[in-house]
Amino acid sequence: MDELLEHFERTVERDQRIEPRDWMPEGYRKTLIRQIAQHAHSEIIGMQPEGAWITRAPSLRRKAILLAKVQDEAGHGLYLYAATETLGVDRSELTENLIEGKQKYSSIFNYPTPSFADVGVIGWLVDGAAICNQVPLCRTSYGPYARAMIRVCKEESFHQRQGYELLMTMMRGSKAQREMVQDSVNRWWWPSLMMFGPPDGDSPNTARSMAWRIKRHTNDELRQKFVDMSVPQAEKLGVTLPDPELKWNAEREHYDFGEPDWAELKRVISGDGACNAERVEHRRRAHEDGAWVREAALAHAAKKKGVAA
Repeated sequence: MDELLEHFERTVERDQRIEPRDWMPEGYRKTLIRQIAQHAHSEIIGMQPEGAWITRAPSLRRKAILLAKVQDEAGHGLYLYAATETLGVDRSELTENLIEGKQKYSSIFNYPTPSFADVGVIGWLVDGAAICNQVPLCRTSYGPYARAMIRVCKEESFHQRQGYELLMTMMRGSKAQREMVQDSVNRWWWPSLMMFGPPDGDSPNTARSMAWRIKRHTNDELRQKFVDMSVPQAEKLGVTLPDPELKWNAEREHYDFGEPDWAELKRVISGDGACNAERVEHRRRAHEDGAWVREAALAHAAKKKGVAA
C-alpha cells in the first residue's frame, strides 16, 4: 500500500494523469466523484433557466441559437456523467442522489430568468465565470475529467460570445432594451461572483483538491480573475456593474471589489433559493417520464445481444 501511495503521489507531482485503472486513494476518488457529479448536475439543471425561453425567443435566429446552446449543455452533462462512471459509480445512482438532495449543483441556477436579457447575461457572466473555473480543469490530474473539459471549454467560450453578442445588440436598441440589460446585470453580478464558492478560508475542500492537483487555483484567485476580465467588457457594453467598491488598484494591478453576500450563498446551497424546489422537481419529472425510454433501450440492447449470440 505504501508503494502504491508513493507511486500515486509521484505521478501527481510530475503533472502526469491518473487513469481509471490506476490505484488511487479513496479520498481522491470520493473527491472526484463529488466534484465531477456536481459539475454534471449543473450542466443538466443549467438547461432549465434558458430552456424556458426557447418558445418565447424574439426571432427564429435567437431561437436556433438558444436551442443549440441548450443542446450543448446536455452534451456536457453526458461527457461528465461518463467521466464520473469511470470512478465506479452508476449514472442512475448519481441522478437519484441529485433528486434526493444528496448531491449539489451550482447555486447560480437557482435564480429566475424573468427577461430575455437574462439569456444574454447568463452567456456573458455565468458562462464567463464557468470558463474561468473550467479552463484550468483541462489540466486536472484525473485523465477522463481533463479530456472531457477540453471540448466543454471550447463550447462554453462560444456560449459566452453568443451571450455578449446578444447584449451588445440589445444595448444598441431602444431605451427599454438597455434598461432590461442593466436590470439583468444588477441581478446576476453577485450570484456570478458566488459561483466560485466560499472564500478560501471557508472552503473545506480546496486545500486537498489543490494538493492532488484536481484544482489548480483557489476560489478567490479565480474570482479575482473573473472580475478583472469582466470590468472592461462591461465598459465596452455600456453597463454598470452593481458594486460601489469596484475600482482599479494600481498597487495590486487588479480590481478591488465588494464582498458578496455569503449568507445568501449558504441559503441557496441549503435549498432555500428562489428556484431550488422548481429545478429539482423539473428534473425529477423528466427522469420519471423518461423511464420507458431507458427500459426500451435496455430491452433492445438485450435482444440485439441475444440475436448476436
